[in-house]
Amino acid sequence: METTQPAAGELTTLAAGQQLTVRVPGTSANLGPGYDSLGLALSIYDTLTVETLDNGELEFELSGEGADTLPRDASHLVVRAINTALERLGYRHNGLKITADNVNPHGRGLGSSASAVVAAVTAANALVPEAAQRGREWILQLTSEMEGHPDNVAPAIFGGLALSWQDSEQYSSARADVVPSVIPVVAVPDYELSTETARGLLPASVGHHAAAMNSGRAALLIHALTKAPEFLLPATEDYLHQSYRAEAMQPSAKLIAALRSAGHAAVVSGAGPTVLALAHGEDEAAVVASRISAFAADNTPGVAWRVLTLAVDVEGARVEMHRR
Repeated sequence: METTQPAAGELTTLAAGQQLTVRVPGTSANLGPGYDSLGLALSIYDTLTVETLDNGELEFELSGEGADTLPRDASHLVVRAINTALERLGYRHNGLKITADNVNPHGRGLGSSASAVVAAVTAANALVPEAAQRGREWILQLTSEMEGHPDNVAPAIFGGLALSWQDSEQYSSARADVVPSVIPVVAVPDYELSTETARGLLPASVGHHAAAMNSGRAALLIHALTKAPEFLLPATEDYLHQSYRAEAMQPSAKLIAALRSAGHAAVVSGAGPTVLALAHGEDEAAVVASRISAFAADNTPGVAWRVLTLAVDVEGARVEMHRR
């Protein structure tokens, strides 16, 4: 899909004095067999507040995850995404004050970069006059283009379980409701793994048998998440990517193997190294959290883990306009 951008001289300047806040959930992509196609919105939230100025300056306040390492200038992903989105909409700003509070861990497979671009593009869209605003499908197209695939941005935009696909340069996604008894438990290690590194470990092709086995599990996974969570363990078996990435995240691979051998539906969250377990009910969620802590203490020396019992976010990105 081609998108035309107006020439720089045609851009309209945003009105100063507007202020809004966007709250965006973290996400877990793949969920085992749903490689680059399935994503789940999680109740861990980054917030982004944007105010338009009239002095041509960029003010950037950053707290939480990444506060010690991320830039606070025009090179920041949020600023670049806001500028790109405004240009697509035919606008530009004459200064911004941005306040970002990051809760989602970076480089851990919980969609932090997707949350950032979704928050930025959603904010830009809400700042332009109502007549120029576009819908969530437009936000999906632009953020998928920025990220290169829709599996994380789609659940961040729409909430729930996102089933996403691509035709040429057209990105699409359908939202499904997850059974309320499904409780995500994540184990976040203190080491990072870049998506580029994780993708570089994958083979160029897989055999028909592996592809057939994986497609069956992916279909079963949708059924398990939306209707029959008793099938979560077999439904999360993957044949495409996790085994190839295991060497780069051995502590996570060991934890996944231990949880699955105990009957829990554990997978790599996104490109890793966070481990996601999809528990069926509060009792199993408590058992999973306890087993993660016990296993990590005995089997992954030198690695610290944060264990979070979350919920499936059902709203997706939300905007609160403070003043216009």
